[in-house]
Amino acid sequence: MTGFGPTSLPHRYDVMNDLPNKPAAIKPAAVEAAQAATTLAESGKQVERSTRQVSADTNSQVQLAADRTLLAAERTYAAWVRTALAALASGIGARALLQDYVPLWLAKATASVLVVFAGFCVVAAVWRHLWQPVPPPVTDVRPVPRMVLLPMNAFLLLVAVAALVGIWVG
Repeated sequence: MTGFGPTSLPHRYDVMNDLPNKPAAIKPAAVEAAQAATTLAESGKQVERSTRQVSADTNSQVQLAADRTLLAAERTYAAWVRTALAALASGIGARALLQDYVPLWLAKATASVLVVFAGFCVVAAVWRHLWQPVPPPVTDVRPVPRMVLLPMNAFLLLVAVAALVGIWVG
């Protein structure tokens, strides 16, 4: 079976041995063709090596991009939780500090808004981290386990509810 590629091209040795049987005009063309075939075969091998290197570089870049994507998602989750904790502390502080300066109902309402916002942030953090529209890429980095994430956020939500009850009852 004949094909195209370095293995189907005539070797320079074969062409050179066959030259005495050819007319004088064909000899330089045959030598030139043999040199071109050798150069083409070497060029094909270089392209193959270069392709392997580019493929390896691309795979490492894709892996690093997947790692960055996962870490960015976890930073976003941490930002939601940080915002929730700040709003929760602000709500409790607002109730304690504002009760002497504004009507009590206004201090309670302000504190309630902040605590409800804290609860929203906890729910949004879990929702955004666990239910992503695009499946997460396969990475070398281990994500935060769900078995840690869910109970911790459930506890934070429970604290927010307790703070809300404490604002209105206490």
